[in-house]
Amino acid sequence: MTDQLPMPITPPLTPAQKTQVLNLIRRAARAEIMPRFRRLDAGDINTKRDETDLVTQADTAAEAMITRGLQMAFPHALVIGEEAVSTNPKLLDGVGEAELSFIIDPVDGTWNFAKGMPLFGTMVAVCRFGQPVFGLIYDPVGDDAIMADSTSPALWQMQSGRQRAIQTSAAKPLDQLAGYMHIRLMPPAHRAVMWSKVGDIAFVGSLRCSAHEYRLLATGAVDFVLSGHLNSWDHAAGALICQQAGGKTAMLDGRAYDATVSTGYLLTASSPEVWDTIATHFEGLKDSA
Repeated sequence: MTDQLPMPITPPLTPAQKTQVLNLIRRAARAEIMPRFRRLDAGDINTKRDETDLVTQADTAAEAMITRGLQMAFPHALVIGEEAVSTNPKLLDGVGEAELSFIIDPVDGTWNFAKGMPLFGTMVAVCRFGQPVFGLIYDPVGDDAIMADSTSPALWQMQSGRQRAIQTSAAKPLDQLAGYMHIRLMPPAHRAVMWSKVGDIAFVGSLRCSAHEYRLLATGAVDFVLSGHLNSWDHAAGALICQQAGGKTAMLDGRAYDATVSTGYLLTASSPEVWDTIATHFEGLKDSA
């Protein structure tokens, strides 16, 4: 079984289509996200699962605008967003069968956004039959993006339009590794496994924002992201981008990852060597998953 995302022969989107998607995301950020940043009233913020899982008017308005734009540009594609799925979870059932699907996280890091912290992003993954084939992570504050498709290296597109290649970090020993783990979202028994082992790693934290966690991994600032909370809008884009920047992504038990996977632990690392190091260190977590 392969542990890498499959590589289609032809690019999933043309350069013009990639630019069209990025411009749509940028317009939505300027129209619906940034005007609300640090300007939300109490009535503009609601909870979903609990007080840490928030949704704001920026989330719903941006998702609606992005969805409309993608449906117009790609009329035969399945287009779904995080907030639409929270209302109708069955929307996700079509991802594995869709020849072309777009999965949107309009404001990833909503808790940060709602609290006035400039650490949030917009994520879009394009999938073929559930396999991520294009990923884009946009930073509305910096007005820049990282992106990749499954046939080419990952790129960082600056606000000016200039692009440069990005690369994950080099392999290093366990006690020199830094990364992100979503421990608070794990079952209590699994948290105990994690806390007993994180002290052997140089740094373990969480930004409450998958967009920036994957951006930092893809650009070489940290070495891994490990999560058992597998909403496809949180991971499909970032996992592909990091892989195309030189990393490895797979489920901790060795299964290949795609956007239909909803259980288990996803490990994305800066290299195959680092992936093996982290997977071996948390082997007990794999066995209890």
